[in-house]
Amino acid sequence: MDQNNQNEYFSTPFKDKLRNIQKEYEKYLDVMTSADKSSLEFKEAVIKLREMEEVIRLKGSRDNIKKKIEETEELARTADTEIKGLAEEELKALVKEKTQIEEKIKEILFPGKAEDIKNAIVEIRAGIGGEEASLFARDLFRMYSRFCERKGYGVEILSSHQSCTSGFKEIIFSVKGKGAYGSFKYESGVHRVQRVPDTENYGRIHTSAATVAVFPEMEEKELRIDPAELKIETFRSSGAGGQSVNKTSSAVRIVHIPTGIVVSCQDERSQMQNKVKGMKILRARLKNLYESEKKSKIDSARRESVRTGERSEKIRTYNFPQNRLTDHRIDLSLYNLDRIMEGEMEELVKILGERLQ
Repeated sequence: MDQNNQNEYFSTPFKDKLRNIQKEYEKYLDVMTSADKSSLEFKEAVIKLREMEEVIRLKGSRDNIKKKIEETEELARTADTEIKGLAEEELKALVKEKTQIEEKIKEILFPGKAEDIKNAIVEIRAGIGGEEASLFARDLFRMYSRFCERKGYGVEILSSHQSCTSGFKEIIFSVKGKGAYGSFKYESGVHRVQRVPDTENYGRIHTSAATVAVFPEMEEKELRIDPAELKIETFRSSGAGGQSVNKTSSAVRIVHIPTGIVVSCQDERSQMQNKVKGMKILRARLKNLYESEKKSKIDSARRESVRTGERSEKIRTYNFPQNRLTDHRIDLSLYNLDRIMEGEMEELVKILGERLQ
């Protein structure tokens, strides 16, 4: 698939929605010309046309520019050297203008939710696959961290539990920056990996999985928690040994009594810092729980998005031998997995945003 065809393929939902709006606009124009002006049908048509007129105006401008682009491309192919140079410069300006108009249309057709601009809290847990699953959880965290660097987002680890092979049994972190939740919200689910693990001596491909859950970060004023509903315990941090082990009881376990949600934080040496981080995680989980259909336990809410971590219950497969990433929700395969694992996720995030709206 060449680049032009690929772009057309990725923009299918955008084109389909524009086409449907154009048909609807023409339908209501017909109603206006045929219906009685005092009828409800006529009044409804007037309202609908007003709602769509900005998109139709922008679509008309886009169509005109597309025609100019085609004419300028033809001129650039057939003209002499001097004219060709001018045509190519004009073509760049036209393409830029077309892109700007399309972005305006997308803002109207695919309006982001208010939550999309919030910071995000991301939880990654090793699933099926033993130590290889914990190494994959580590690699997912690295991928997301690199992506955040590219986007200018800040990353703060809230809680982590390492495995014996430097992977993560669990890592919870916040992503800070405007639009962080909007960038990460489609990452919730089971991520399956197919590759030859570092621990494999015979070159066999193994399959394992990690689960990802993403929540918008809630400020204290947005979700107040009654202190009487909390049970807060302290304990000593666990670690790999040596100087890194905290010998004081600075780790914090917070239990939300009404729901049974348990949050533990031990990464910081200060009990207060661990409590602050734990409360961030608790607020995010509670918000997600309150908005879910199941309101008994946080695990039931999480199962709604990440299921049980079984290999078969996947939203995405990372196939390293084929350098392929496949997102099963939209039947999309990209053959640049090595680049994506380095944080080059912009294309993937854009496609998911367009096709999972």
